[in-house]
Amino acid sequence: MWSVLADGWKYAMWVVGASRIRAVDSEWPAPGSAIHHSVGVWPVVLDDTTTVLDSQPGRELQLRARALPFGTGHITLRLHPQAYGCRIQMIEHAVSKPFSMLPDSLQHAAVHPRNSEALHRLALLAEQATG
Repeated sequence: MWSVLADGWKYAMWVVGASRIRAVDSEWPAPGSAIHHSVGVWPVVLDDTTTVLDSQPGRELQLRARALPFGTGHITLRLHPQAYGCRIQMIEHAVSKPFSMLPDSLQHAAVHPRNSEALHRLALLAEQATG
């Protein structure tokens, strides 16, 4: 699973809404490094970035993702080793207003469908990598 998260070029393959990768910093996923991606469907695409806030290889990745025009979010991806593979936990919080003013329960409910799909895609990529 970590190998997929650590490959910035695969970001658009599992992140719902990311349409293409323009560049990945060579230090990815070190703190401060970024993925430069686009969001949307051509011809309406916006250029954005996702930056690593913290990285604990094989365990946790914390990201600050811009999603204009919606603002900025803080995403934590935690890996929990299991007997066979791992379980991944994804936690997302809005950082910028007005969405950051919503209670966590409403924020989580709003992003749940998108994040569930992202985790499904991430699992498929991880299974392909180990298969």
